[in-house]
Amino acid sequence: MNNSPVNQSNQKYPFGASLALLIPMLSAIIAITPLAIDMYLPAMATLATSFNTDITLVQQSLSLYLGGYALGMLCFGPLADRFGRKKLVLIGLIGFMISSLGLAFVTSIESFLALRFIQAFIGAAATVVVPGYIKELYGKNTAKGMSYVSLIMMLAPLIAPSIGSLILELGDWHLIFFILAFYAFVLLLLVSLKLKMPSDKDNSNRSTQSFFGAYATVFTKKGVKLNIASGVLTSFAFFCYLTASPFVYMEVFQLDKSLFAILFSTNVGALMAANVVNSRIVGRYGSKRMLKVATFFAAISGIALLAVNLLELNYVFTVMMLLPLMACLGVMSVNADAIVLMKFQKETGTATAVIGTLRFGFGALAGPLLALFYTGTAVPFSALMLSAVILVGLCQFLSRHEPAVTNNDV
Repeated sequence: MNNSPVNQSNQKYPFGASLALLIPMLSAIIAITPLAIDMYLPAMATLATSFNTDITLVQQSLSLYLGGYALGMLCFGPLADRFGRKKLVLIGLIGFMISSLGLAFVTSIESFLALRFIQAFIGAAATVVVPGYIKELYGKNTAKGMSYVSLIMMLAPLIAPSIGSLILELGDWHLIFFILAFYAFVLLLLVSLKLKMPSDKDNSNRSTQSFFGAYATVFTKKGVKLNIASGVLTSFAFFCYLTASPFVYMEVFQLDKSLFAILFSTNVGALMAANVVNSRIVGRYGSKRMLKVATFFAAISGIALLAVNLLELNYVFTVMMLLPLMACLGVMSVNADAIVLMKFQKETGTATAVIGTLRFGFGALAGPLLALFYTGTAVPFSALMLSAVILVGLCQFLSRHEPAVTNNDV
């Protein structure tokens, strides 16, 4: 495999399109998940009325989607390694498109919940292969490519609720799912015509492992478990923020919805800025060093965040501490993933499935843990975020004697 990244955006890859098209295309594929999750959120009350049911039952569709997506990643990750990535992308996009169309025509809450699960499950087939394509494109600078993809796909959850609200102004909730189906259709055309990577033609790089053998390979690979744990803990810290931020800003600090939206977007902006910085310098310093440095500064920010909330200072101080912490989490996440992916040549889909499933699973623990330690203040969320960062630091300390990623690992 060629480990030299392509630096010119207009340079062609073998059998493929330019980097300027490939990266947005791959980002758009991953973005189907946040779009499918967030676009229909403004329509939940309307859906409850339409199905003549309680909104709490409609809200269960979100949990079903996350569960279906996690299960889909587990199933399709090894299949992508064995049968090829492009086939899985096509299957995933076709399935996502058909299930989205079905959702636009359902008339009962039971059918809606079932199709949301199917939509998530089959859509995972398309998204689970993207990190493997990024590794193929960028080689030893995989973290740089992951930063670009993360930067673009972060726009999806940021704008999706607004898009959903706009759609509801133009029509009813059915239109949201028609648009999701059309989105998948456009991607399907682009992928069919433009996604032609060398690995799609070269069967020699396909895994010959059985379904469970592929998972055994991932979990027994040297230098993987602690870095997977680092990525999962980083995501847990991020989910703590996502879960707690509405309560912290609007209940603890008594801020209005408009200011909350601005502050939330500002923190997402910090994540995006961090990914830009990481993409520029990770090639010089390497993913391991970037992960360790970001973890160090995240710990400092986390300690400061906990301190200002223990002292019950003004919300401005919480915002000031969260900005660098969220930026560091962004750098930690992409570099932890890149280190893991660089360890595999043929099992990148399986590795991605492991990372994604564990992240969703541990992310789901954020809500119950925040409820368990509820005090009516911002201290529990600050303490949980700091604890996650400290555990990442412990993982990196324990991995300090592991060999660095080499070309033989890819």
